[in-house]
Amino acid sequence: MDNTFSFEAKQKTFLLGGMVLGAICLVLTLFFGGEYSSTRFWTNYLHNATFFTGIAFMAMFILSAFLIAWAGWYTYFKRVWEAMSQFIIVGLVIMLPVVIGLWLGWHDLYHWADDSSVANDEILQWKSGFLNPVWYTVASVGIVAIWYLFANRFRKSSLAEDDGSNSENKRQTTLAAIFLPVAGFSSAAVIWQWIMSIDAHWYSTLFAWYCGASWFVSTMAVTVIALIYLRGKGYYQQLNASHMHDLGKYMFAFSIFWTYLWFSQYMLIWYGNVGEETVYFQTRRDEYPALFFLNLGINFLVPFFVLMRNDTKRKAGTLAFVAGVILLGHWIDYFLMIKPGALHTAHELAGHAAHAGDAAHGGEHAAAMAGFHYPGLLELGTMFGFLCLFLYVFFNNLAKAPLVAKNDPYMVESLGHHIEPPYTDTF
Repeated sequence: MDNTFSFEAKQKTFLLGGMVLGAICLVLTLFFGGEYSSTRFWTNYLHNATFFTGIAFMAMFILSAFLIAWAGWYTYFKRVWEAMSQFIIVGLVIMLPVVIGLWLGWHDLYHWADDSSVANDEILQWKSGFLNPVWYTVASVGIVAIWYLFANRFRKSSLAEDDGSNSENKRQTTLAAIFLPVAGFSSAAVIWQWIMSIDAHWYSTLFAWYCGASWFVSTMAVTVIALIYLRGKGYYQQLNASHMHDLGKYMFAFSIFWTYLWFSQYMLIWYGNVGEETVYFQTRRDEYPALFFLNLGINFLVPFFVLMRNDTKRKAGTLAFVAGVILLGHWIDYFLMIKPGALHTAHELAGHAAHAGDAAHGGEHAAAMAGFHYPGLLELGTMFGFLCLFLYVFFNNLAKAPLVAKNDPYMVESLGHHIEPPYTDTF
């Protein structure tokens, strides 16, 4: 049983039900989402599409980085990341409505997509060489397709290795060496187009790193939850405390790294005190204070104080709890990246700029709008639907191949990781 995952009918039924719930929440958002229901609908869609596609991309990035580093400890469960990475093609498909909507004017997510706004805005004119539908399409379709080609080829090579092909590990190393620089440069372009360009006047050289760190720690959190779940279902019986301890260390380390990037952006922008830069954080701090400080509390304080101790990274319950909190926390982080700028654009295009108070993104137009100033039930339902879609694709791909790679040269090292026996209920 340890080497074959069975995607059971009851699991499929539950996940399909979750996807239906998510679709219903999206429809309700469009028709009953309040004054800016269209913007709320599209931001909910974009938020979850980018968040879960980023997790799949980061799974492929992690595989490549560890392979190039000659790491062996993760080999026993590397098929988990391989299966996650296959969601990239689904991410491409679910981004197509956003791309088509940009060309056909279905949504107002991006201020730079409105011709009249560009004509009267010198900054948007300067950035129009990159912020335009053509480059957005290249990022959303072309670059993501390239990511999937690497992930798919890597997966095929890994499966071919099971048949005893000795050259496949070298092939995977070559693919990883090519993918890492491609991923590093292309992910920045994708993040700039998808997320940072929502606040089209604002720019940060650290933003791509910041989003990437959020994706990374979210991927580690999903991995921890998935392995604990699979272990509870009878799979990965040779998983030991050191495997989970190392995953816990990555969650801890990249939570600190994410905080470092958050602080670096905030401190430098605060110290420089340039109006075009300060408006981003001023808006979120002054008009979204609950989410602004909750974001730091969930994504820094919780993992810092809980995971700082070695023993907490070896306890299944504690590790699963922190992973769940981190995953929700970084989903909120993306909510806070997307919603304020999109709401400001909606105000501007609807002619409400005069009610915005100043350049601080018009948050005073409504004291506290569900779906913009805080996630409402429709946002949570939509997130649950996308999560179920991600898990369905993940489980479906996990069931298509052996859970454990048979002939990976690092398998012996992984199974003897720190020479520990398989973990018990407390790892």
